[in-house]
Order: sequence, then C-alpha cells, then structure tokens
Amino acid sequence: MNNMLNRPKYFGEILDVTFKLSKSHFVNFMKIYFLLIAPIYILDAIINLSLGMSFFRQTGSGSNWFERLLTGFEDAGSAISTTAADIWIVIMAFLMLLLYPVAHAAILFAVNHIRKGEEYTVGGVIKSAFSRFWPLLLSNLLFFLILFGLILATVFAAGFSGVIGVAIHPIFGVLLIFIMFFGVILGLGLLTTRWSFYIGSVVLDKVSPGLGRSWNLSKGRTWASFGLYIIFYVIIGFISTAVELSFGVILGYSVLFLLISNLVLIFTTMIFSVGFSVMYTDLKARHEADDLKELLDDYNNEQTKL
Repeated sequence: MNNMLNRPKYFGEILDVTFKLSKSHFVNFMKIYFLLIAPIYILDAIINLSLGMSFFRQTGSGSNWFERLLTGFEDAGSAISTTAADIWIVIMAFLMLLLYPVAHAAILFAVNHIRKGEEYTVGGVIKSAFSRFWPLLLSNLLFFLILFGLILATVFAAGFSGVIGVAIHPIFGVLLIFIMFFGVILGLGLLTTRWSFYIGSVVLDKVSPGLGRSWNLSKGRTWASFGLYIIFYVIIGFISTAVELSFGVILGYSVLFLLISNLVLIFTTMIFSVGFSVMYTDLKARHEADDLKELLDDYNNEQTKL
C-alpha cells in the first residue's frame, strides 16, 4: 500500500487506494473520529432528551407515512426550540469547527505514516494533529474569509451584469444570468480546488497558511482533483440521504435518528479525509517527481556544456 502512496496515481487508482485504506485501517481511522467527535454527539443526545425529544420514535399526524414524517420533524423542532437549545446549537457548531479539522489532520498524519511504512498509534496522530491546531485554525479562517469575499464579489458581479442584460432584453438578461451563474460556480469550484490542499501543507509540511504551496502542488491536476471531489461528495451524499430517509421513516426526528445520522456523518467524513490524504500524497509525489526531473535536466545541461 505504501508503494501506491509514494507514486503518482491515475484517477481511478486514487479512489481504489482510498477505499482500500479505509477498509484496512477502518478501526483506527474511526477511533480518531470517535475520540474527538463522538463525545459531542453523545452530549447532544443527552441535551435533546432533557429538552423533551423522544428517544426512539418521533412522528406526527397525517394521512400517509410521508406527511407523518414531515409533521414529526416539524413538531420535534418546535418542541425543542428554546433559548437553551439555541445556545447549545451554537456551542456545538463552534466545537465542530474546532475538532473536525483536528480529526482531519490526524487522518493526514496516519496516512503519511502508512506512506512511509511507519507504525503509528491513534493517540500519537491525534497528539500530532493538536500540535498543528493554531496554524490550522488560522489558515482555515483565512481560507474561508477569502472564499466568502470571492463569493460576495462574484455574486454581485453576476447580479449586476444580469440587471444590465435584462435592461437590454429580458431573454438576453436571463440567458446571461444563467451563463454567469454556471461560470461562477465552476470558477469558484476550480479556484477552491487549487487552494484546498493548504490543509495538507499546514499539517504535514508545516507551511502556513499553505495557499501558495497548494496552488503549486495542484498545477496541472485541477480538473482531476475537482472531479475527485465531486465523486466523493456524490458518494457521501448518496450514503447520507439513503440512511436518513430509511431511518427517518421508522424513527422520525428522534434522538436515536440523530445518533444514527451523526454516526453516518462520522463515517462519511472519515472516508473523505482518507480520500483527501491520498489526493495530497499523490500531488506531493508528482511535485517531487517534477522537481527531480528538473534537477536531472539541469545536471544534463551542465554536463553538455562541459
């Protein structure tokens, strides 16, 4: 497996290595997320129970199962809509923003150990992840601020252009808005892809904020990386939707349903973290191979001159 991680891989090979790693190291990878994330979800379940949410089944009224499911979700939401619940939701979101990146970093360290053929422990990679906590937090903050600014700017530009287009001709304006909307989504997706590997740089290479290094690493692999992200999101979305619909019909919006949904979220996020780690090691292998090729070319040129 470490040989696969140390060389450039094709599109399909990255997916194959991701699922093989997730399977062969499933226990350790899930332990990382359980130790860091699961206690928050357990506390969330306890708080929801104390606020009156049903543990096993929460359904509403209606003439068919779909109406009962929807009203059950609405009734449960209104039942726990208190000041204490709202405060806990904010606290929980804050904790998730802090701890999910740490779990992601721990998976990166674990995959990096596997790449080098080294032994690792769950506690060891979690400790290493916390050692990069502040650089990772500040880099995440910078990344999301830049992304938020870009989204605002592009939405404003697209909307302004659409208004001008509608003033010229309604059909032309609608067509222009559609084209610009699609272009903005695609452009932001590709731009985000080029910058997204900053996390690997911050965690493994200790380069903060890592945006420039990410840009260099992803050069020539933007479309492939973008496509891999889409595939991972589709897989995660399919698994999450299938589980939530299946158990939602049986359990409604209950504490047990939330626990199952959160467990699925941990599982799918773990797979994404492994996939990201494999993608990052692939980009590093390609970048290092290119650097070696340049050194050899420079050496050959010097030899020719002599």
